[in-house]
Amino acid sequence: MLELAAGFICLTALLTYVNYRFIGLPPTIGVMVTALMFSLLLQGLSFLGYPGLEDRVQQLIGQIDFGDLLMNWMLSFLLFAGALHVNLGDLRSYRWPIGLLATFGVLIATTVIGALAYWIFALFGWHVSPLYCLLFGALISPTDPIAVLGVLRTANASKPLKTTIVGESLFNDGTAVVVFTVLLGIAQLGETPTVGETALLFVHEAVGGVLFGGLIGYAVYLMIKSIEQYQIEVMLTLALVIGGSAMASELHVSGPIAMVVAGLIIGNLGRNLAMNDMTRRYMDGFWELLDDMLNALLFALIGMELLLLPFSWQHLIAASLLAAAILLSRFVTVAPAILLLRRWRKVPHGTIRILTWGGLRGGVSVALALALPTGPERDLLLSITYIVVLLSILLQGLTIGKLVNAVTRAPQAKDPAEH
Repeated sequence: MLELAAGFICLTALLTYVNYRFIGLPPTIGVMVTALMFSLLLQGLSFLGYPGLEDRVQQLIGQIDFGDLLMNWMLSFLLFAGALHVNLGDLRSYRWPIGLLATFGVLIATTVIGALAYWIFALFGWHVSPLYCLLFGALISPTDPIAVLGVLRTANASKPLKTTIVGESLFNDGTAVVVFTVLLGIAQLGETPTVGETALLFVHEAVGGVLFGGLIGYAVYLMIKSIEQYQIEVMLTLALVIGGSAMASELHVSGPIAMVVAGLIIGNLGRNLAMNDMTRRYMDGFWELLDDMLNALLFALIGMELLLLPFSWQHLIAASLLAAAILLSRFVTVAPAILLLRRWRKVPHGTIRILTWGGLRGGVSVALALALPTGPERDLLLSITYIVVLLSILLQGLTIGKLVNAVTRAPQAKDPAEH
C-alpha cells in the first residue's frame, strides 16, 4: 500500500509540473490530459515491444478501489473544502432552482438518458436491458462537483450562476446515488421495491446525511468557538471529515451530503462567529492546498484508468452520441427550472445555455459505473462512461469559461429559449 501511494503521488506531482511548465491548461484538466498522454505513451511502448512499464503501472492501478476511494473518502474531503467557501445566504436565495435540478432534474435526466441509451446501444447491436440503460442514466446524470468547482474557478461567471451551478453539483450526487442504489437492487434481486421502501431508502441516505452532517458540523463549530488556537481548529476540521466519513459509512447515510452540510456550517457559522483572522487565513490555506492536491490525484487517476479499460472505435462513436444525448437531457431538465424561476426573480441572460453546457460529468460517474455487477454489460457501460466523462471534461471543461465570457459580453438579445 505504501509503495502504491508513493508511486501514485510522485507520478501525479510530475504530471502537475509538466502541465504547469509546458502545457498551461487549467490545473485539474491539465493533469488529466498529461495522464492520458502518459497512458498513451505506455501503450505505444508496449506496442513497440516494451510492455514492462505498462504492465507494472497496470498492476499498481489495478490495486486501487476507485469506487471506495472516491465515494467514501476523496469526495468527502473535496465537497467539504468546496462547501467551506459557499455562502449559505446565497444558497437560500437560489434554493428553488438548486432543489429542482438536484432532485427532479436527476430523475428526469435518468429517464431521458436511459431511453436514448437503449436506442443508441441497439444501433450498434449491443443488447443492453432497459434496466441497465436506466442504471447508466442514473450514474451519468449527476453533474460532478469536483469537475465543476475546478472549472468555475477560472470562469468569469456571475454570482447567481456560480451559486446555482455549485449548489446543484454539491447536492445532486446524493439523489443520483439513491436512484442508482434502488435500480441496482432491482437488477441484483430481480424485485421492484415498493414506494415506501424507496422513500425510506431516500430518507435514510439523503435526509440522514443532512442530519448527521448538521450534528457533527455544529459540534465542531462549538469546539472551535471555545478556543483560540488555529492549529487545533484546523485539526478539528480534518478530524471532522475523516471521522465523519467513517461514521457515515457505518450508519449507512450519505457521507458526501453530510460533508456538504458540515462544510456549510463551518464555512458560515464557524468563519463568521468562531474564528479570528489568523485562523481564517490558515483554515483557508490548508483546505485550498488539500483541495488542489486531491483534485490533481483524482484527475490523474481518471487519466490513468485508460490503461485498464477495453476500447474500440464503436465505443468512441457510441459514447459521442450518448454525450450529445446527455446534453439534450441536461437542457430538458434545466430549461423548465429556469423558466419557472423567471416568474419570481430576474435571471441573468444566457443562464440556460451556461447551465446546460456547465453540467460536467466526472469521477462520481466512473465510481458508480465501477459498482455495477461483474459482467459484459458492466464492461460496456464502464467503457462508455469513461469516454463520456473524458469528452465532458475536455470539451465542456475547456470551453465553459469562453462561453461564460461570450454570454456575459453579449447584448440582451431577444432569445425565445432564454427569455
